[in-house]
Amino acid sequence: MQPHESFQGNDTAGPLRSLPRRGFLAGSLAAACGSSLGRLGASTASAAGSTATTAESLVAALHATLTPAQREKVCRPWDYVHPKFGLLRTRVANNWNCNDTDLSSDFFTADQKQLTRDIFEQLIAPEWHARFHQQLEDDTGGFGHQQSFAILGEPGAGPSQFLLTGRHMTLRCDGNAADHVAFGGPIFYGHDAGGFDEDKDHPGNVFWSQALAANAVYEMLDGKQRDAALVAKSPRENAVGFRGAKLHTANPQGIAVTDLSGDQQGELSRVLGVLLEPFRGSDREEVRECLAKQGGLEGCRLLFYKDQDIGNDGVWDNWRLEGPAFVWHFRGAPHVHVWVNIADDPSIATNS
Repeated sequence: MQPHESFQGNDTAGPLRSLPRRGFLAGSLAAACGSSLGRLGASTASAAGSTATTAESLVAALHATLTPAQREKVCRPWDYVHPKFGLLRTRVANNWNCNDTDLSSDFFTADQKQLTRDIFEQLIAPEWHARFHQQLEDDTGGFGHQQSFAILGEPGAGPSQFLLTGRHMTLRCDGNAADHVAFGGPIFYGHDAGGFDEDKDHPGNVFWSQALAANAVYEMLDGKQRDAALVAKSPRENAVGFRGAKLHTANPQGIAVTDLSGDQQGELSRVLGVLLEPFRGSDREEVRECLAKQGGLEGCRLLFYKDQDIGNDGVWDNWRLEGPAFVWHFRGAPHVHVWVNIADDPSIATNS
């Protein structure tokens, strides 16, 4: 195990009979759509035999295939409080497992593993599939390894969430069951492209382009703006709780976006697009809706951190875009960790 990366190990259970692949997805989706997807609307309900498949419809299909023994391991109530991690549907971490059932184990059938992979790929924009799978190959040996999932709540019978965890990953989907939050709650993504301590140019890191985009904004700043934007020390990286109005009133750090010129703000808007690019369209839209309700980018601050500048090259590895209920924290040293927490209400609590 690499240093400084906390991890909860996995146990495995006995084998289950594999279901025949032929007709499995169509049958599972049809059953799920017929019995438990009414809440998700007509577009999801038509998932069986159509192109309208969503991550949520696939979660319902997966849920329908689980045996009682599997449900005992991976299914939890919507408001389940884990004895170690707290409220699971708001938990985010850089390296953890929400239960002790490794996706790579024979506790799950081949078809269930494929469904889980399909859910994951529905959450990610198609043009980013290869990059996320490269990250997983480098960090865990491929999708499913050192990973686990949980289904919180009952799909189709009330609020529910699919939670996927592992090294450098906390992703979730909930069909907008959780009010006021984007991505179903806080998420995490990251990449160690090799050697744990990456070189200053982060060769092979699939997410480094996001930092380069943000640094392009820094390059546009004049001297006074740079002095405001640069902060001496990075915060604790998982400190992604919302500050609300205190962001601008209680020891404000970084530069307020309102202090940027029009062209600088335009470039920052492009950066936001780069940050959102890896994710599915519905999540992108929800992020923008949440951000608009708290004043848009104009309500945010942009921070670049002087410490942990790999190579001392002034290309800032650690930076943050933060609003009253918006945190996108990029930690690039010693390798990439990205913490994302977005809502339309700063009173929403985070469990990190």
